[in-house]
Amino acid sequence: MRLSRPFIRLPFQFDADRLAAEVRQFAPHRWMAHPNGLPGNSAIALISSGGGENDSFEGEKNPTPHLEECEYTRQVMASFGQVLSRSRLMKIDAHCQLNLHVDFNYHWFSRVRIHIPVITHASVIFHCGQQRLHMQAGECWIFDSWRRHMVVNPSTQDRVHLVIDTCGSSRFWDMVRSVEHSDPSETAANAEFLPFEPGKSAALRTERFASLPVMAPGECVALIEDLIADFVSNPDNDPDLVETYAALMRGFACDWRELWLLYGHRPEGITHYRALIENTRRRLHPNMRALTVKSNRIGVNAIFAQRVLNAALAPGSRSE
Repeated sequence: MRLSRPFIRLPFQFDADRLAAEVRQFAPHRWMAHPNGLPGNSAIALISSGGGENDSFEGEKNPTPHLEECEYTRQVMASFGQVLSRSRLMKIDAHCQLNLHVDFNYHWFSRVRIHIPVITHASVIFHCGQQRLHMQAGECWIFDSWRRHMVVNPSTQDRVHLVIDTCGSSRFWDMVRSVEHSDPSETAANAEFLPFEPGKSAALRTERFASLPVMAPGECVALIEDLIADFVSNPDNDPDLVETYAALMRGFACDWRELWLLYGHRPEGITHYRALIENTRRRLHPNMRALTVKSNRIGVNAIFAQRVLNAALAPGSRSE
């Protein structure tokens, strides 16, 4: 999700020692390897698709058995009062890093990631855009995942963060706006501390409907127009190709709406939706970076594929 600044400190402080004690109960074999096989990167799923051992963005999100073992972690997550999506403990081993990347798939268009450092070292640095930051244990931050970002852990100890994904209600974003232009030290001075309360119930609300079986036409248009605005404004792009791509994407949105009006979510429409997606995919320029967006210089092909074409049908519908 795009933010006004690379990093924004939220006005909360948590008991890092208690969180760390809960992290240390997990034996090495319980940590999942990174889905892309990045060395030294692993996670414990706390909220996941179906409550299982997975990294999926799809489907209904549920707490995992791991979270049931973390009483204070659950209290921390519940304290935000938000509907929560995929959430994990994320570990970067000593002398390892999370490589430079951008989060640009459908999930990240509308979700922000809350970071709460649990176990860290002063030398661990989070890079986002042109800024770099050390997040101290127990603090609470969000960052702009649309900018290129990476994390480097040159220390001799593992780094573990509690990361919580959410779209955020109006209450959440009102709170963010109240601190987004404040100096982080000022936010820290006024931060609310959440103590551990043994035996306290902590009810969580988790995403049940991450996406529709078939993307609604209005959402399709909104995602496409946001992308078009970004690559049209890049002066380095070829004007003729910009015009071609804008027409292609808007044509896709029109044809998607036509099919929606005929079939909606009915199974007999799936083959027609799939044909439109694949025909559009074949018409993309073979050079993945023939066009790039102005905001972060990512190739338009990849964004269009991840944000729209791959997300327009739910997984079950794609394979039927």
